[in-house]
Amino acid sequence: MAMLWKFMRVAKYSKTALSPKVKLRGIPTHSRHSSSKSVPSDFAANTPCSNTVELLGKAYPQDDYSNVTEKILSKVGKNLHNKKHHPLWLIKEQVKDHFYKQYVGRRGTPLFSVYDGLSPVVTIQQNFDSLLIPQNHVSRRKEDNYYLNHDHMLRAHTSAHQWDLIHSGLDAFLAVGDVYRRDTIDNTHYPVFHQMEGVRLFSCHELFSNIKHGEGLQLFEQGHRTAHKQECHTMEAVRLVEFNLKQVLTKLMTHIFGDGLEVRWVDCYFPFTHPSFEMEINFQGEWMEVLGCGVMEQQLVNS
Repeated sequence: MAMLWKFMRVAKYSKTALSPKVKLRGIPTHSRHSSSKSVPSDFAANTPCSNTVELLGKAYPQDDYSNVTEKILSKVGKNLHNKKHHPLWLIKEQVKDHFYKQYVGRRGTPLFSVYDGLSPVVTIQQNFDSLLIPQNHVSRRKEDNYYLNHDHMLRAHTSAHQWDLIHSGLDAFLAVGDVYRRDTIDNTHYPVFHQMEGVRLFSCHELFSNIKHGEGLQLFEQGHRTAHKQECHTMEAVRLVEFNLKQVLTKLMTHIFGDGLEVRWVDCYFPFTHPSFEMEINFQGEWMEVLGCGVMEQQLVNS
């Protein structure tokens, strides 16, 4: 079983049954896509008149899906989140240090590994298909993404790497990187921004070991999907994973913003988690969304 969480636009906001595991994770809000507008003309310049796009040492043939602009191409590879003392680097290091200290494995080593150098060029399969995002989902639109061609694009979220990292054998990790969406520029939106995402998979022993009489509890069942759980998960497992997820993220936000933080959780929808939540914090008298998260779809883990 797994859980997932994703911190969104951190720079601007600073304001399982293939194996007996379930997963939780955090994600970007795809509802933003439905309200996105065309990018300003400065960012909508014509793609260079060439048959290929040269990017990060590779050539990508152009086709009728190619829409990445010279302006956006000039941003790729800057890796601001890895530049020492840059605000994004400072936030990343603060989060990383918190997880290293708070969550330690049995051998005294950090439970979570960190990946902050993954290429922003991904396949359509990585960005959408591997996350169970439907073919007709609004988040796939050309108006909302930067496509190199029919097969490759600039990642729209760090979740594009999730399947590969899990498939490599990882069960707890943080992924950090620059992401690209054709958003209208305003005080909280820019076509290039950054995300950090966390994933944790649980075995039956890991989830129930500290629960009284937990040896009789199970992760999976053949049940029915409700608003609170997937059909294959037991209610006991979902409740524990949800509690763990919200506790971990509340502690993280308190670490970043300080004690006395007012937090609320909002039910929401993501294609790759259920149940799904967004965390909002009270900032200057208004509720501000800072992350999305949820229990990963078991179908995704099984894949």
